[in-house]
Amino acid sequence: MYNLSLLEKLCTSRGISGDESSIRDIIIDEIKDFATEYYTDNLGNLIVFKKGRYKPEHKLMISAHMDEVGFMVTDITDDGLLKFDEVGGIVRRVLPATSVLVNGSVNGVILNKPIHLCTGDEKSSIPKLSEMYIDIGADSREEALKHVLPGDSVSFEAFYKDNGETIITKAIDDRAGCFMMIQLIQSELEYDMYFTFVVQEEVGLNGARVAAYSVNPDFAIVLESTTAADVPGISGQKQVCNVGQGAVIGYMDRRTIYDKSLINEALNISENENINLQFKRMIAGGNDAGVINTARGGVRTLAISLPCRYLHAQLSLIAKTDLDSAYELTQRLCNRICGGEV
Repeated sequence: MYNLSLLEKLCTSRGISGDESSIRDIIIDEIKDFATEYYTDNLGNLIVFKKGRYKPEHKLMISAHMDEVGFMVTDITDDGLLKFDEVGGIVRRVLPATSVLVNGSVNGVILNKPIHLCTGDEKSSIPKLSEMYIDIGADSREEALKHVLPGDSVSFEAFYKDNGETIITKAIDDRAGCFMMIQLIQSELEYDMYFTFVVQEEVGLNGARVAAYSVNPDFAIVLESTTAADVPGISGQKQVCNVGQGAVIGYMDRRTIYDKSLINEALNISENENINLQFKRMIAGGNDAGVINTARGGVRTLAISLPCRYLHAQLSLIAKTDLDSAYELTQRLCNRICGGEV
C-alpha cells in the first residue's frame, strides 16, 4: 500500500525551519501529476488542491509541516569551531558527540569533552548550549569560512532503519504527516480537498497561520507526531501514549481544544472499522491546530498523530502499524466530513 522508500527520502533529506525548500521540491515532484492545482506562497507553504469525484458539503484542509528541528551557525571562533543556536526545541542532553550536516554538505560533530578529562560534576552534567561547538575539522576561522558562513543551517545527520515492525529515523516529525498527505493526493479521492504542506511549525506555527488564512476551510485535520514516553521509569498517564497501540487523538493540548464532533466521529470510525485509536493521556505540547482553528471565522479542527518516541532528538521511533492506523483513520474521517456526516 505504501511506498516507504518515499518516507525514507523525506526523512533523510534536510529541511530545518526556514530552510524547507529541498523537502518542498521532493513533495512537488511526487504530487505534480496528481494535483489539480498547486502553488507555493510567499512564506514557502505548498498549497495543493485536488478534485475528487464529488463536490464536498464542507471545505476541508489537511495539513502537515515540512520543517524539522535543527540548528543555525551564529559565529566561528578563531580556532575554526562553529558556535550555533537551536532552531526549534531540542533535547540538549543528547547533543554532545552527535553528528550533524552543515549547509547540506559539510560534516561536523558537536564537540564533547573526553570523559578521561572530565572531573567532578562534569561527568554527569549537561553542557549549556552556549558551551557547545560544532567541529568540522577546520584549524582556523579562515579555513572554516571557506566552507561555512554564519546563518547556515545545521541538521542532524541522515539515518533511516526499517526494522520490519518499527522505523527509526530523523525528522519523522512531521515527514510522516507529509508522507500520508502525498499518499492521499496520489489516490482517487471521493471529494475535493485542500492539502497544505507548511513551513516553520517548530518556531511558532508560522506557516499554518498563513495557509489557513489563504485556504479559509470549514474543517481541518492536522497530521502530526506526538510524544510517546512508554519507556522504563515512566508509568501511567506520564507515558502520554504508546507506540504500537494506534493513532493518537486528544481532547485538548496547550494550544487547542479540539472539536468534539470530530472526536466522536473518529471514535465511531475506530470502533466500527476496527482501526486502532488511543487518546493522549496528558495535556501537553501543541501543533499547527493551535493557529488553524482560530483562523478567520474559526475552523473545526482535529489532530491525528503518530505515537513517536524520542521526539526532537537526532533519531525517533514509530511503529508501522500506527502509520497504517493514522492513514486509514484520516482517509475515512475526510470522507465523513466532506460528505456532510459531521
